[in-house]
Amino acid sequence: MEIIYYGHSSVGINLEGVSLLFDPFIRPNGLAGHIDITSIKPDYIFLSHCHEDHVADLAEIQRNSGAVVVAIVETAAWVEKQGIASDKIVALNFGGTFSASFGSAKMVYALHTNSTPEGDYAGEPAGFLLKAGGKTVYFAGDSALTTEMQLLGSSAIDCAFLPIGGHYTMDVDDAILASNFINCQEIIGIHYNTFPPIQIDQEMAKRKFKDAGKSLHLLNIGEPFSLD
Repeated sequence: MEIIYYGHSSVGINLEGVSLLFDPFIRPNGLAGHIDITSIKPDYIFLSHCHEDHVADLAEIQRNSGAVVVAIVETAAWVEKQGIASDKIVALNFGGTFSASFGSAKMVYALHTNSTPEGDYAGEPAGFLLKAGGKTVYFAGDSALTTEMQLLGSSAIDCAFLPIGGHYTMDVDDAILASNFINCQEIIGIHYNTFPPIQIDQEMAKRKFKDAGKSLHLLNIGEPFSLD
């Protein structure tokens, strides 16, 4: 399983013959200016919610790739309004599982808000529990710390993408608690440093995780990371 961090909360996962993309927000992110989004051609795009900083590049990447888009029902309705064909959209709700050749992705609870870029209702935010390539991976989206995460603690999660920037999501300290709730040792940080309110001290963040017996990976934008 190869992971590519595209900045903010945008993450690519490459499996054998299948490519997944979560929350495409790349071109508006100055930190990701070296990323050519025309080269990103996933087979599946997963949306945790519909805020602009998670869907800005959705339409263009989907047009270039023909990807299937997976989202909660109301966000999926917004996706169709962007000119994406209904047969390329999978509308899930909490507890629902999408199965495909790569494995499966279950939609799980996230504590945040959700609206379209136009300000309309877009359903509830969500996370995904992905089972693929012999691994179990949790993508938390923009969730705050919530006791609901304890329900994932028996899932043998190999790696988790957790927001760590604070202000709009969990901060580093809450992400450590979340990693305890989900019983996961390998954490990849997302949703940090993009905007001034979510700037973090990266060395301090790594030290706090290490002191808690965890590994925090802060990936360079665009560089692949192998999950063994």
